[in-house]
Amino acid sequence: MECRALPFRQLPHQSKLFLQFLDDFSSVAKFYGHPPTLAAIKKVARSLGYPDERRSEVAAILREQNAALGCGEAARENLNRLAKGAVAVVSGQQVGLFSGPAFAIYKAVSAIQIAQELTQAGIDAVPVFWMATEDHDLDEVRTSTWFHQGKLTRYELPGNGEAGKPVGGITLGPAVQELVHEGEKILIAAGGEFVAAIFRESYGAEETYGSAFGKLFTRLFAEHGLILLDPLDARLHRVAGAVLQKAVEDRDALNDALLARGKELDKAGYGAQVKVTARSTLIFSMETGTRQPISMSVDKFICGGRSWTRDELMSAVNVAPEKFSPNALFRPVIQDHLLPTVAYIAGPAEIAYFAQAEVVYRKVLGRMPVILPRAAFTILDAKVEKLLRRYGLKVEDVWRGSQELRRRMETSRVPKALGKNFDKSVKESEKMLAQLKKQIVRLDPTLGGAVETARKKIAFQLEKLKRKAGKAQTFKEGLIAAHQEFLESLLYPHKTLQSRELCFLPFLAQWGMAGLKELQGLAGSKKMFEHKILRIP
Repeated sequence: MECRALPFRQLPHQSKLFLQFLDDFSSVAKFYGHPPTLAAIKKVARSLGYPDERRSEVAAILREQNAALGCGEAARENLNRLAKGAVAVVSGQQVGLFSGPAFAIYKAVSAIQIAQELTQAGIDAVPVFWMATEDHDLDEVRTSTWFHQGKLTRYELPGNGEAGKPVGGITLGPAVQELVHEGEKILIAAGGEFVAAIFRESYGAEETYGSAFGKLFTRLFAEHGLILLDPLDARLHRVAGAVLQKAVEDRDALNDALLARGKELDKAGYGAQVKVTARSTLIFSMETGTRQPISMSVDKFICGGRSWTRDELMSAVNVAPEKFSPNALFRPVIQDHLLPTVAYIAGPAEIAYFAQAEVVYRKVLGRMPVILPRAAFTILDAKVEKLLRRYGLKVEDVWRGSQELRRRMETSRVPKALGKNFDKSVKESEKMLAQLKKQIVRLDPTLGGAVETARKKIAFQLEKLKRKAGKAQTFKEGLIAAHQEFLESLLYPHKTLQSRELCFLPFLAQWGMAGLKELQGLAGSKKMFEHKILRIP
């Protein structure tokens, strides 16, 4: 397997805060509890306070959840280790159709690798994946984009009037069967019979988005011992009940702290990832079956047509905590109350969330895990590598956009002899104009600018003519449009990074299950600060 590493600064669409977090952590350290290092994780692990009673209760719930998903011996062993005192390395993601974008897989292998590194360093650690089943944006999870035969294939399930409901509990329905049939054919054609089998086993009409995602991840990571957690479980809400109540009791102080943190981020030039207003709270209501934000109005908590005093809402949360849910800034705090978390593997947007959530951690839990960036990959196959060589391109050239990509592809297709003549003409014209400029400037110094303008125009016209020649050659071959579509579909689908758009399963089918182990080897603590471009077999 060939691998090339790139700094994240060379990737498109990277936020200023994320890049500072990676390249100059000291400049953003005040927004986070700890530096993103293995040494910091070890320090957190040694000082972690996590009650035995809570550990026993949560471990028992997770045993039941993972058994229902069909977990194997490795996960059962990790659950036993968790019950006996192991710390947790956690990551998580929405329960997207067919495993969601590839980075969900990359988060899981990152958590597995960091947990392994800690264990080898003498700190018993297990990987846990938080399935974001309580999220209510169905449109985020009901589609999946696959790369197949040089084109993008989009799979989509209907909304069925389920908007606003926690997505993890929504049944897939019979429409998923035809999508599974089509996807299975693609996986088998790529040589992934085993991947196709677990794909088929996981996605039945009777499954929910949460159960299907959980079954697929359980099978994909059976040998790695990944522990899955479904937060929709009412028992976990009860374990977290006291923390949910604190979000109500201390709402004013928490909101003031978040507003102040937002101003700090704005002043530093980063901006807040999650909008917080004077009316915001940290929790949603799920009493009606849909997830609705609770806001503050004078001395009342408001949600739809319902209102509570502070004491009334605290009592409601105490009686039925399963009817309430944390927002994006409070969710990780609930997570790390439930788990003995020492490190969380985060994507770029999540790292920005944590810059805000740090004030909530400090006031509610009094502790915060180390935040690490997830491993990041772009996958190449033999055909795309051949095309890149043919046109003299790198992956970075594809990220520059369609217009620039087409220009480079057309220019590269000029026949070699003609290309040399173009280059020779450019050099000769530059030399001629340089000589003319000396003479003309001696005659009239004000004409120097006119000569420079003429030089640029000649160079532009020669480059334009060279592109037209390359375009004529390529049209003669009749391939450039198809090749451009292939490159963009695989490497920059819908003008976003591959890992954020494409499903990983077709890659895994081609690579084989050993590919997960290879990814894990590239997801260690010393390799997380670079983007890897991989050539799979």
